[in-house]
Amino acid sequence: MYARDHVAHALEIKLQQVGRGSASVSMVVRNDMVNGHDICHGGYMALLCDTAFAYACNSYNATTVASGFSIELLAPAKLGDTLVAICVEQSLRGRSGVYDVKLTNQNGDVIALFRGKSVRIQGEVIQK
Repeated sequence: MYARDHVAHALEIKLQQVGRGSASVSMVVRNDMVNGHDICHGGYMALLCDTAFAYACNSYNATTVASGFSIELLAPAKLGDTLVAICVEQSLRGRSGVYDVKLTNQNGDVIALFRGKSVRIQGEVIQK
């Protein structure tokens, strides 16, 4: 899945870990991610969380997509910060899942909290 993830590669998102129902990814805030307030655009923070969420909910090799998410932006990220998004499955029942992501900076400060809801569709991530 990572090999086909053009967004992750374009933004230099690094896949740190994937386990059953969990994943972590990281990204360095670049100049082209900083807005007019000289802080990381919240959309990039959400995108990084959504990426961890995607890898966590697809970790069972069943094609799974987001049915929705919300994010609470708690503190700004700045140019040069290394952001780490850690996703953990909270519930998986039938075709639906709920996942929480904690976004931290290089100091371990929590800067955002994200909740994603997933739905499994037809297909497998890795074809057998």
